[in-house]
Amino acid sequence: MKVYWIALYTRISSQENIKKYGEKVTEVLKSYGAKPLVRGGKFKTLEGDDYPRTVIWEFPSYEQAIKCHDSKEYQNGWALAKDTTDRNLQIIEGFSTE
Repeated sequence: MKVYWIALYTRISSQENIKKYGEKVTEVLKSYGAKPLVRGGKFKTLEGDDYPRTVIWEFPSYEQAIKCHDSKEYQNGWALAKDTTDRNLQIIEGFSTE
């Protein structure tokens, strides 16, 4: 079953830092089999809180997503933005009605 890494950003006070983070971790995420599905873009909030940025990556498994997050390479990348960024980050299994 596919797994999704969903990041809902609540604060980004340095666009430069978030850009550096994205550049550094994109290849790390891909090395764990992740595929980008959503990365910013045009949006409209219909209900609930407004998030200035939403990012969704699809992983081949729950284990790969956790390994990626916990990896030294990813954590080094996140260190570039974590002091100027607040987010909600979840790793969640997909769902199918078939």
